[in-house]
Amino acid sequence: MSASPTVKRPFGVYVLVVLSGIVALLCIGHTLQALGILPYFLGSFSFRAFSFFDALMWALMVWIYLWLISMLLKMDPQAWLFLAVISIVNLTIDFVMMFGATSWSDIGIDFIVNALILIYIMLPGTRKAFGQK
Repeated sequence: MSASPTVKRPFGVYVLVVLSGIVALLCIGHTLQALGILPYFLGSFSFRAFSFFDALMWALMVWIYLWLISMLLKMDPQAWLFLAVISIVNLTIDFVMMFGATSWSDIGIDFIVNALILIYIMLPGTRKAFGQK
C-alpha cells in the first residue's frame, strides 16, 4: 500500500479556514432568521419573518463556504481566487446595505470578517502558498 502524500499547509491557510468558518456560521444565522426560527433585531425591537427565497440564498452561501473550507484545506488555487471574489461581493453588498435602512450592528461583524479575509488573502505569503503571483 502506498501512503497518500500529505499536503503541508501554511498557517495562513488555517487562518482563512477559521475566518471562512465564521462567515459560514453567520450565514447559518441568517438562514435561520429567514426561516423565522431566529428573530431579526432592529435596535431593541425584534420580529420574526419568513422568506423562502432569502433562506434558500443564505443556505446556498452556507454550502459555498463549506465547499470553500474543504478546498482551502486541499490547497486548491481555485479556492483562493473564489474566496477573493466572494469576499469582494459580500463587502460590496454590505457597503450598499449601509446606505439603506440597515444599521451598522446588523452587518458589522460580516463586514469586518469579510474585510479581514480579503486583506489576509492578498498578503504575499498567502498568495505564494496558493501559487499566485
